[in-house]
Order: sequence, then C-alpha cells, then structure tokens
Amino acid sequence: MNILVCDDEREIVDALEIYLVNEGYRVFKAYDGMEALDILGKEPIHLVLMDIMMPRMDGMRALMKIREERNIPVIMLSAKSEDYDKITGLNLGADDYVTKPFNPLELMARVRSQLRRYTNLGSMEQEKNRYRSGGLEVDDEQKQVRVDGESVELTPTEYGILLLLIRHPGKVFSMEQIYEKVWKEPAYNPENTVAVHIRRIREKIEINPRDPKYLKVVWGVGYKIEKIQ
Repeated sequence: MNILVCDDEREIVDALEIYLVNEGYRVFKAYDGMEALDILGKEPIHLVLMDIMMPRMDGMRALMKIREERNIPVIMLSAKSEDYDKITGLNLGADDYVTKPFNPLELMARVRSQLRRYTNLGSMEQEKNRYRSGGLEVDDEQKQVRVDGESVELTPTEYGILLLLIRHPGKVFSMEQIYEKVWKEPAYNPENTVAVHIRRIREKIEINPRDPKYLKVVWGVGYKIEKIQ
C-alpha cells in the first residue's frame, strides 16, 4: 500500500515515514498541496495524510482537488482543534481528522482502519464502477440504480446527478457545480432546475423524501450523498 504524507514541517513528515515504513507501507512525501497533487497524478496512492496549514496550496484546497478525481481515504492533520475546521474538512470529503500533537500509534490505527474500509468497500467497488452508500447502489457499468436490492428507474439527467454525488460520498456540491458537471455548460441561475431534479431523485430513492436518508441538503451550500457503511 502506498501512502502520501503531506506536511510543510519536514520533521513530522520524516517521523511519520519511519512509523509507516515499519508498518510495511511505501511512503511518498510532499510539503505543500501542489506537490501532493503532482505525486497523486503520477503514483498509485492508496491513502493521504494531509496537513491543513501549508504554503502555496493548503490542505483544504488540495482536498477539494483530490475529491474531484479520487475517492481514496484522506486523513487531515492540523494543530487547530476548533470544531469549524473539523466540520469543514469532513464536509469537503475528509475521512478522518487528527489534531496535533497526536499519538503515532493511534494515527497508525486510524490509517489501518481507513485502508481496510477502502479495500473492502472502496477500491474494489471502484474498479467495478460500483458505488455504494448503505442500501443505495449505483452500478455505472450497467447504468443501474438499486435501493435495498430493488431497481430504480432514473432519467439520464437524474442518473448523472446521483452518479456525481455518490462518486464522492460526504462531499458537498453546490447547485452551480452540479449543473456545470452534469449539464456540461456554464450555470446561470441553476437553482430551480437542479432543485427539481433533486426532488425527483429523492422521490425515487428515499423511503421518506421529506426526511431523506441518502441525498442530504447542506443549507446555504448544496447537496451531498451521505456516507453510510
């Protein structure tokens, strides 16, 4: 397994490398978000340990870029302990959050846990183009949607929205982002158009569309598919 460690404090990177190598992992090192993205574009990385406060490109912006392309586990590292930073990181798609100074043995346990979850529920399904959140499953190979094993019929646009969201579970997409990525054209007052399709999707995949289990709204921000194991 390949792990990318990204932190502008070289002593922390070197210390984490020692622990990770002793656990049998191969380590790639970066010292800001831009270096991390460059490595991710060249190497098969299975998990990222990402600091938040870094020069050139911070960890939050790097995380947003990672989530545009990949669903690998990302554990955020930060000296900050405010709830706002944790919530922001998790809403952007982070899988876990560790506050400095941290116990290296605890961090290694979290790394093993995230890799185990990714191997069992993430990468294997991604290779088959299958995406799952609880009982909701999208098989992009067959263009099929199932909820608790029952087939659900979506229009191509509804399918495109659901696929976008479930490929990045936990990540919040604004209405503008959804429109531009699904309709593939610049968004101009997309609120009504996107909201109508979201409502239709909920009516088809949710037991109670007014209290959705899967397709959640983050008020004032956008929509996401909830992470459900």
